[in-house]
Amino acid sequence: MPSYTKAEAREWAREKLFGVANVVIPTMTSDFKSLNEKAIRHDVETTINHGFVGTLACSEVAITLDEYDEMVRIMADQSAGRIVIVHHAVFNTLEDNIEAAKRAQDSGADLVLLGYPPYFFPKSMEEVYEYSKAFCDATDLAVMLFPIPTWGFTRLDPLDITVPVLRRLIDECPNVVAIKAENNAPHIMGPIAIHREFHEDVVISYPMEHEYVPLAQLIDVPFCGTNYSAYYGPILPQVFKMIQEGRIEDATNTFFKLEAARKAFTSVPQAGNGLINRMMWKYEGWLQGYNGGPLRHPTARVYQRDMVALRKGQEASGLNPTSDPDEAFFVGRNPA
Repeated sequence: MPSYTKAEAREWAREKLFGVANVVIPTMTSDFKSLNEKAIRHDVETTINHGFVGTLACSEVAITLDEYDEMVRIMADQSAGRIVIVHHAVFNTLEDNIEAAKRAQDSGADLVLLGYPPYFFPKSMEEVYEYSKAFCDATDLAVMLFPIPTWGFTRLDPLDITVPVLRRLIDECPNVVAIKAENNAPHIMGPIAIHREFHEDVVISYPMEHEYVPLAQLIDVPFCGTNYSAYYGPILPQVFKMIQEGRIEDATNTFFKLEAARKAFTSVPQAGNGLINRMMWKYEGWLQGYNGGPLRHPTARVYQRDMVALRKGQEASGLNPTSDPDEAFFVGRNPA
């Protein structure tokens, strides 16, 4: 059970969603038949050591619900309350997502990132509201809403989920505690509009590093996540601390120091048609000490040209990537 009631969820979120959260992607055993528990524990511990306050248990990979439930349990056990474990609600149907959330809650998840299935094709914003409301009503966990073009809702409205729909969900669902503002991407008008309208009600997350660092110098941004920032190792949590301490010049200098790594990141194929290349993310994290290792097929791939670009970008930014040869990534740091 969560450590809060629905009535207490927003107070809990104000305390816990303060910092940066990354993503843990499941690692399989070398025969691809089961989870590699030691590897998952390694990634959780590395996340904590890098200063992250939370992490997403990524479900958007080839994994069964039973395996995903086990992954959440392992992550929650390893974290022992030291970080927030975020459940990734992107299973096939509303019913599947409600079941998965209940199981994740029982296994120790603290928060839900609410996504939408590929075959959910609403004809109106009212249907988006109805799906979201039904999910929030069915779970006791705190929920982070997630407007983003990935869901295909841009055809209904440029904000992806409209202000009136978000307002209804916040007013009617006490366990809605945050909004991950990636709406209207690649522009920043959507996130700014979300912050202006809702920052006094719920936590607003700017998860994109290149948006968070400059915008947090101008407005209050308490949370940056969940995101790909394992690629930068411990740097983004350090930048968050700089901004909170008013060390704006240090944060700005660090932002520009990361430019080579940032350009390398954007130069390789991170996503296509709404599906992130999680194998690429695993390699990016592996460069900074995360486990790497097997990810079950079907998966997007990472090619040598991409690995070269990502490694050189980190080197140029002074991020000191691992000296291990790239072939070691495919085995992982804790093979099983």
